[in-house]
Amino acid sequence: MIDSNLIENIYKEDRRSIARAISIVETNNSFTSEYLKEIHKKVGNAYRIGITGPPGAGKSTITNQLTKFYRKQNKKVGIIAVDPTSPFTGGALLGDRVRMTDIGMDSGVFIRSMATRGSLGGLSKKAIDAADVLDAAGFDLIIFETVGVGQSELDIAQAADTTIVVLVPESGDSVQAMKAGLMEIADFFVLNKSDRPGSQQAYTALQTILMIKDHDENSWLPNIIKSVASENSGIDDIANEIERHKSYMREKNRFQSKRDHQAKVRIKEIVEHKLKDELWSETGENSLISSLEKVVLGNFSPYLIAEEIIENFKNRI
Repeated sequence: MIDSNLIENIYKEDRRSIARAISIVETNNSFTSEYLKEIHKKVGNAYRIGITGPPGAGKSTITNQLTKFYRKQNKKVGIIAVDPTSPFTGGALLGDRVRMTDIGMDSGVFIRSMATRGSLGGLSKKAIDAADVLDAAGFDLIIFETVGVGQSELDIAQAADTTIVVLVPESGDSVQAMKAGLMEIADFFVLNKSDRPGSQQAYTALQTILMIKDHDENSWLPNIIKSVASENSGIDDIANEIERHKSYMREKNRFQSKRDHQAKVRIKEIVEHKLKDELWSETGENSLISSLEKVVLGNFSPYLIAEEIIENFKNRI
C-alpha cells in the first residue's frame, strides 16, 4: 500500500519525501508503479532539457551555469545527472554532485545522481520516472545530464523537450561527429571551450554538416552556440536558444505531438519490460535451463526452444 502522506509531501516540495520517492522509483519494487500512477495527474508542467555529448565536453559545468541562470529568474530546477555504471560493481561514479556543490545547497535546486544501469543510450530508464517525481513536485525545469558515450543517445531525445549536444574543438573531425550518432538528436549544439585552438575549424565543420541536411522553410535548423562555460560565457545564449526552440515547437504545434510520441514509446517500453519480467519468472527460467543441453548438442534450434517458451507463456496467461 502506498504512503499517502509521502504523496502529499511531494506536492509540498518536501525534499526528503522527493528523495525517498525517487529511491522507490530506482529500486523498482512492487509499489513503484502505484506511486507513479498516483502522481501522474500532477505531471506535465515542467520543461525538460537534455544535455549530452562526449566525456570532458563540460556538460556538468554548463548544467551548473544554466541552473544559476534560471534561479536568478526564480525558477525551480531539478537535475538528474546520469553516471556510467561500473561493469564490475554496478555502482556509479556519481561525480556530478561533487562538481555541483555551489548550487546543491540552493533550496530551489534538487540534484539526483543516477546510474545508467546498463542503458546503452546513456540515460537510465528510471531517470524519466524520477523526472516525473520532480515534475509532480512543482519544478519548473528538469535537466537531464547524460553520460556521453559517443554512440546512440536516443534515450535523451525520448526524455527531453529540447536536446543539447555539447562538443569541444577536440571532439574530432566532421565525419567522426556524424558517426557518433549525436547529429540527429540535437536541437542545437554548444561548442564549449571555444577559446581553445581549432574552435573555428570545428564550428565550420559542424555548419557544413548541418547545411547538407534535408530541410524546408518549416524545418528547425539547429544552431551552434559558442561557450566557455567555466567563465560563464555563452550561457545566456544557450538559455535563449532553449527558449527559441520551445517557442518554435509551440508555434508549429509540434510540442504536443512530440510528447504524444514520447508517451507512445514509453508505454511500449513499460509493456515490454513487464512482459519480459513475467516471461522470465521462475517457470520460464526453468524451461530455458532444461532445454539448454538439447540446443548445445544440436538436437534443437534455439528458435524452436524460444517458440516453445513463448507458447508455454501464452498458455499460462
